[in-house]
Amino acid sequence: MTFRTKLGAVAVILSTGFAGAAMAQDVGKAVEARQSLMQLYAHYLGTLGGMAKGDMDYDAAKAQAAADSLLAMMTADQSNMWPQGSDTEALGDKTAALPAIWTTYPAIADKGKAAAEAAAALASAAGTDLASLQAAMGGVGASCGACHKDFRQKR
Repeated sequence: MTFRTKLGAVAVILSTGFAGAAMAQDVGKAVEARQSLMQLYAHYLGTLGGMAKGDMDYDAAKAQAAADSLLAMMTADQSNMWPQGSDTEALGDKTAALPAIWTTYPAIADKGKAAAEAAAALASAAGTDLASLQAAMGGVGASCGACHKDFRQKR
């Protein structure tokens, strides 16, 4: 084997190792991204829910901003947040996603669409008045709950 052939073989082995490390890093970043997205949902829903329940004063501008932000998050492209290797089997307790989330497409997409539609209705109502906000919160809560029921394990 010539030096050039050996050098080429070493380069292939190293690049394969780096690609594997990059893929593992991409999986970790994807999981962090989707978990962060869920935290953003919770943040905006906390503001809206606090107003709807009367735990905080209703503020039309803040309600509208939170609802608009929630809608933006729920309609963002999430396709690269679910790469192969980021499933429950691979990640164990690092994810609350149930295995069914990877095996029931398009059911998960349908639930996401329902959540986005509920968020759009909420964004249309949130800045109007407290009664409109309260009425629209039910749809968002139901769509979030339906997805969690089928695709999220309790911790």
